[in-house]
Amino acid sequence: MKHQVEVFCGSYYDAKQAEYGGATCIALSHYQYQQGLTPSIGELLKVKENTSLEVICILRPRLSGYYYNDEDIETMFLDAEVLLDNGADGIAFGFLDIDRDINISQTRKMIELIHSYHKKAIFNQAIDYVDDIDSSMNILITMGIDGIYTKGLQNDIYSGKEMISYLQSAYGEHLEITAVWDDNQKEKINQFIKETGIYRIQCICLKQSIEPTTHSYASIDWEMVEAIIEEVEEDVYDFEII
Repeated sequence: MKHQVEVFCGSYYDAKQAEYGGATCIALSHYQYQQGLTPSIGELLKVKENTSLEVICILRPRLSGYYYNDEDIETMFLDAEVLLDNGADGIAFGFLDIDRDINISQTRKMIELIHSYHKKAIFNQAIDYVDDIDSSMNILITMGIDGIYTKGLQNDIYSGKEMISYLQSAYGEHLEITAVWDDNQKEKINQFIKETGIYRIQCICLKQSIEPTTHSYASIDWEMVEAIIEEVEEDVYDFEII
């Protein structure tokens, strides 16, 4: 199986920088932090028009939590349909109920919508907040989810390393397990891959850029993307950057 790297991007500019650094697949969000927000249609259209990237769109109406009210859900399904109509290659979403279990009805409905476009359905980091991980994984697999994003049920990827290894071993043949790498230290990625057996890594390669009217903002550093690619290609056999 090929190893794969995905770059988490917060804008059209970020996407262009990621591609310039050698990436071929991104998760597109309107915000780089706290697991992201739904991107604008303008951002998606510009990325699809001017890059050759595979684009997984984050579907998230607000930053806090994964238990949504009816208005949030209505908006999310409309956003998903519009994103898919405009070229999204996949949607990353997550629905939990008040007991922190998978919201089966909403999750099934979203998977069916995404698959009706023949695109990828990814369960986002909502999976890190469930109380029963094995039950949740089996529910998602039964419903046909294509993959998950995870930090191993922890706030940082190092604390979640053992769980990520378990998820890859127990469920990796049924769906794609993508570890959300929140550390820009490229030297540690290969060791993490070897220790967990993970095949997919999502990276965020940020630098602070000067904004003359206020202060600064974070954006993708194409040189950091390139450096991660070079580090991985040098040390890991059969590693494909997507």
